[in-house]
Parts: sequence; C-alpha cells; structure tokens
Amino acid sequence: MSSDFEGYEQDYSVLSADITGRISRIPKLAADEKKQMVAHVEKQLEEAKELLEQMDLEVREIPAPSRAMYGNRMRSYKQELSKLEVDFKRSRIAYSDEVRNELLGDDGTSSESQRAHLLDNTEKLERSSRRLEAGYQIAVETEQIGQSILENLDHDRGKIQRARERLRETDTNLGKSSRILTGMLRRIIQNRVLIVVLCIFLVFAIGLAIFFSFRGH
Repeated sequence: MSSDFEGYEQDYSVLSADITGRISRIPKLAADEKKQMVAHVEKQLEEAKELLEQMDLEVREIPAPSRAMYGNRMRSYKQELSKLEVDFKRSRIAYSDEVRNELLGDDGTSSESQRAHLLDNTEKLERSSRRLEAGYQIAVETEQIGQSILENLDHDRGKIQRARERLRETDTNLGKSSRILTGMLRRIIQNRVLIVVLCIFLVFAIGLAIFFSFRGH
C-alpha cells in the first residue's frame, strides 16, 4: 500500500516542480501566451489536487503505526499546493518590467496618480490572496483535526467493543461457576443431613440394645 503512495508522491513532486516553473514565467509572457499558460497551469493544479486526494485515500489504508508519518507528509504537500495556488493568483495579476512600464507610462504620458492607483490595487489583491491563503490553511487544519478525532473515536469504539466482549465472557464464566458452586453446596448439605440421620439412627439402635440388655437381666 505504501508503494502506491510513493508512486503518487513521485508524480506529485514532478508535477509541482513543473507548475512552479510555469508560474514564474507567467508575468513575463505576452497577453495571448499568458492566457494559454494560465489555462495550462489551472489544469495542472487540478491534476495536483486529484493526486493529493488519491494519496489521502492511500494514507487511510496504511496501518496505524505508520499512518502518522505519512499524514505529516500529506500536510506538507497540501501546504505546498496551497502556496502554489496563491503564487499562481499573484502571477496572473503580476506584470513583467516591460509591461508594467507600458501600463504605468514611463514615457511621461501617465500621471503619478494612475501609478499609485494601480499599485494600490495590486496591494489589495495581494492582501486578499493572503487572507484566502490563511482561510484555506485554517480549513485544511480543521479537516485534519476532524479526521484525527474520527480516527481516535473509531479506535476508542474498538476498545469499548472488545471490553464488552470480555465482560460478556466473564459474565458467562461467572454464571457457570455459580451453578457449579450451587450444586456443590447442595451436595454438601445433603451429605450432612444424611450423616445426621445416620447418627440419630445409630444412637437410637444403641439405646434400644442397652435397654433390652438390662431388661433381659
């Protein structure tokens, strides 16, 4: 099972490295090329998400002693993918030096207020991206905590079930022991009653013998 995980892991590493390289090239491309690159990276990010989902399923099938180690690796990959998505969003609104100079009008035709307005909008977009990244990270951590709680509950449920089975076995054994002890006690009482009856009979017989002996003399 871990071999399947490692296979997905290698595919994800290659894919994430390719995505990183393409994201870094997006701001330097012309409009048409940039559009094509953006579409390609979006498709690659979807593939990366699917790979992580497959890896997540594999982790759930891994035995508990080794699951924690693979779970840590999954958290690292999810954080990396979250960062790639943020970098991708930033790259889509970023511009190369040539394009920025053209938009800002370094030839003197553009006013300083337009430059400041564009930079302000860029900063707002970056702040929004950071908030989205923080929100996504919180959601991922919440999901991980929920999964950990469910695993602990499942483990505790197994313990409770095993304890109930042992309690049933103990109760059955106690029932058998109680019946055995009751039977033994009944036989002891019967034996004692029989002994008492025999003793009374012997005393009575001895008394009769003595009585008839004295009467004969």
